[in-house]
Amino acid sequence: MYYPDVPALDPEDIELLCNEYIAHNKHLDPHIADRLGVKRGLRNPDGTGVLAGITNVSSVIGYEKLPEGTIRPISGRLVYRGIDIDTLAAEADKNDRFMFEEVVWLLLFGALPTQEQYARFCKLIDEHRELPKGFADDMIMNSPSPNIMNKMARSVLSMYSYDEHADDLSLPNILTQSINLIAELPTMMVNAYQLKRRVYDHESMYFHYPIAGQSTAEHILSSYRADQKFTHEEARLLDLCLLVHADHGGGNCSTFTTRVLSSSGTDTYAAISAAIGALKGPKHGGANLKVMHQLDYILANVEHPEDDDEVREMLRKIIRKEAGDGSGLIYGMGHAVYTLSDPRAQILKNHARSLAYKKGYDEEYNMLCSIERLAPEIFAEEKHGPKKVCANVDLFSGLIYRMLGISEDLYTPLFAIARVPGWCAHRVEEVEYANRIIRPAYKYLGEPQEYLPLEER
Repeated sequence: MYYPDVPALDPEDIELLCNEYIAHNKHLDPHIADRLGVKRGLRNPDGTGVLAGITNVSSVIGYEKLPEGTIRPISGRLVYRGIDIDTLAAEADKNDRFMFEEVVWLLLFGALPTQEQYARFCKLIDEHRELPKGFADDMIMNSPSPNIMNKMARSVLSMYSYDEHADDLSLPNILTQSINLIAELPTMMVNAYQLKRRVYDHESMYFHYPIAGQSTAEHILSSYRADQKFTHEEARLLDLCLLVHADHGGGNCSTFTTRVLSSSGTDTYAAISAAIGALKGPKHGGANLKVMHQLDYILANVEHPEDDDEVREMLRKIIRKEAGDGSGLIYGMGHAVYTLSDPRAQILKNHARSLAYKKGYDEEYNMLCSIERLAPEIFAEEKHGPKKVCANVDLFSGLIYRMLGISEDLYTPLFAIARVPGWCAHRVEEVEYANRIIRPAYKYLGEPQEYLPLEER
C-alpha cells in the first residue's frame, strides 16, 4: 500500500495486529444466525428480500408469492413510476429517439413530461454539464485516482464545498442538487478518466467542452472520444443502457445506501457519494466487467464455440471451480429477484445484435447467447435446487461498452451515471415522506470479560 510521504506500517506490526484480532474475535457462524431467525443480508430464507419500506419510484417483479408461501417464477418486469421499461424502450425504437432524459424526469417527478417540460428539462441538463469554476483543477487534476468510481465519489462529496445551500433539505433545494449532479456526473467521469490515462497509463489526455444540444449518451461519447465522432446507432444503444440502469427498486445495495443515509438527515452529496461507493463493489456494479473477463476466458479455452456440448462442459467446470477464476460463478447469470427473465437483459440483447455483427463481435455475442441458453440447465444439474437462474443485465452490457470502444475503467462509472436519477428520486421520497431513521438491529454474540487495569495486563 502506497501513501506518499507517509511511513509504511512494519510487516511485523501488521502481523501482530492481525493475530490479536483473530485471537479475540470468534467466528460468526451463519448457522447461528439462521437459528436465531436473523435475516442475513436482509434476505428471507427463500432468498427474497425483507420488506423494509414502501416506494412509488419503481417496482422489480420476478416472481409471485403463492398463499402457501411458495414462490412461482414469472417473466421479469421493471416498472418506472407505473410504466414498464419495455414500453419506454419500444417508444425509443418507434420514434428513433433518446429516452434517458425523459426517464430522469419520470423518476424524479412521477409523471411523463409535457413537450414543453421535456424541451426545457433537456436544455436545463445541457446547460449544467460544465463543472463549477476551478473544480476540475482543484478536485480532479490535483488528485488523480487509478479507480474512476473512487474519484467520482470524492468529486460528488467535494461539491458540498461549492454549494451555499448544501445542507438545505427542502424539496426545491434537493431537486436542484439532484439535477446538477445528473448533469455534471458524466463530465466528472470523463475528466477523471482522462487524468487516469495520463498519470497511470502514461497516455495522452484530452478534454472537450460539452456540445450544446446533445443527449446524455451523445455527450458521453463525444467527450470521451478523441475525435468526438460517433454514429447515431452507437449513441442510441448507449442511451438504452442508461435507460435500463436508471433505477431498480429501493432495496438494491446502492439505492438502499442512499435511503439509509438520507434517513439520517445528511446532505445530498454525502448520500450520493456513499451510493457510488456501494455500487463500486463487484457484487453490485462491477459484474459486467467480470462477465467480459469470463467471456474472453471461455472463448480462449473452448475449441469449437458453436458446439453446445463443449460450452456445457466449460460451464460445468466453472461451476465446479475447476475453471475460470475459481469463484464457481457464471457471471451475468442469476438475480436476487428475477427468475425466468430480466427485462433489462432482453432489451440489451435484442438491440446489441445488429451492432455486434456490424463491428465483428458476432462470436462474442453468440457465445453470450449460448451461455444464457445453456447455463440454467447446468446450474440445475449441479446445484440440485429449485432456484431458477436467468441472464441478468450484466451479461450483455459489458459487450455493448466494448463494442462502443469504451475502456473497462468506465463500465461501472457508466452504471453510476445511469443510476443517479434513481438514487435522487429515492432520496427525495425518503426525506419527504419516510421521516424515520433506518435502524435495524443486530444480535450481540460476544462474551462478558472483566476490565483489568492497564498495569495488570
